[in-house]
Amino acid sequence: MRKPALPGDYKRLFEEMAGGPEVLAELARRFGRAVYVEGGHEGDRATCYRAGQRAVLDFILMRINQADGIYDDGD
Repeated sequence: MRKPALPGDYKRLFEEMAGGPEVLAELARRFGRAVYVEGGHEGDRATCYRAGQRAVLDFILMRINQADGIYDDGD
């Protein structure tokens, strides 16, 4: 049985391990851009695609924040 990944695991991986901060910065640059794309149906599709990518980055950042004792009650 696998141990679930805990917030501290995300913090260690992305903030404390060699190369982790650089990987996180690259993910943020690549997937942290604005979500909305203009342009009718195609713009809507691109917006949904970007939102899906952004959701993964937001999840990683949320878990790191939880390890730091920061909890977002937002959604």
